[in-house]
Amino acid sequence: MARSPIELHRGELRISGSVLHLDARRRVECAFVSHAHGDHIGRHDRTIATAATLALMRHRLGETRRRPTEALPAGYRSPFGLGELTLELFPAGHVLGSAQIRVTRKGTAVGYTGDLCTEPTHAAEPAEVMPCDVLVLESTFGHPRYVFPPKVETLESVRRFVDEALADGTTPVLLGYALGKAQEILKFLSDAGYRCRAHPTVQAVNRVYEAQGVPLPNVRPLGPEGPEPGEVVVAPPHLARGAAMRGVRRRRTAVLTGWAVDGARWFRGVDAAFPLSDHADFPSLLAYAKATGASRVFTVHGHAEDLAAALRREGLRAEPLRETRQLELL
Repeated sequence: MARSPIELHRGELRISGSVLHLDARRRVECAFVSHAHGDHIGRHDRTIATAATLALMRHRLGETRRRPTEALPAGYRSPFGLGELTLELFPAGHVLGSAQIRVTRKGTAVGYTGDLCTEPTHAAEPAEVMPCDVLVLESTFGHPRYVFPPKVETLESVRRFVDEALADGTTPVLLGYALGKAQEILKFLSDAGYRCRAHPTVQAVNRVYEAQGVPLPNVRPLGPEGPEPGEVVVAPPHLARGAAMRGVRRRRTAVLTGWAVDGARWFRGVDAAFPLSDHADFPSLLAYAKATGASRVFTVHGHAEDLAAALRREGLRAEPLRETRQLELL
């Protein structure tokens, strides 16, 4: 039986027979980091990522003097070598700097998407199809029930929510992840002329985005005095009732997440939930897998079983990536 070109061991992905890990959480010798969300980053001896991801990682992890790390910035569509491997990054459309990686060895190209969003984006590089022979496909929303409306429609629904709240003299509060979702909605609203306030945690990420060339006009930090009439507040969901929000008194709150497809009842203390996601939905994942031309697909994380089954029905050779069992010495 041919050896799989990709391994999953102790929850970590690795290119078989190499030092290259993919989005490892534990410290490893060498890791590709697809983007800077907390569940994909770690302090590694060597980190391969885009310049924007490395900047966001420095913001999120801080600097350390213990066991210094080496950052290896890589651009999109610029192949480079790592031992016998040839690596190339492609935009993933998830958050600023997010990337897919294609690893080629002895003529076989293995592609890893990381978190992927194929819908148009306001604050990140648009995703590109990554041609490959073997595809490792992130499956967060890989169940048939996750079908998102077009992003343009969702954004217009959010805009109506904002307009109605402002017309009633209340402050619209939009809840989204501090990295990615917050900048997406701030970019959309601020470019349309809305005056926005960003929670301090969001504003700290905004500064990295702006340093990386993503302007966010009409956005000011949220101070203890709260917003002025006519302003929109954007904050992380877990800090909606934190100290920085005490000045936001009369408010109307909406959460922005792909999980809104499961119903607003899952989100306490909000007036609305909009399925604004920075992940690909189920039909988009199917379409993307076919577009890569891969002859073999491994699904990982989320609804990996469901997505693999659906891909098989589409005629692809697909299976969930399972843990590699290694014999332990007695």
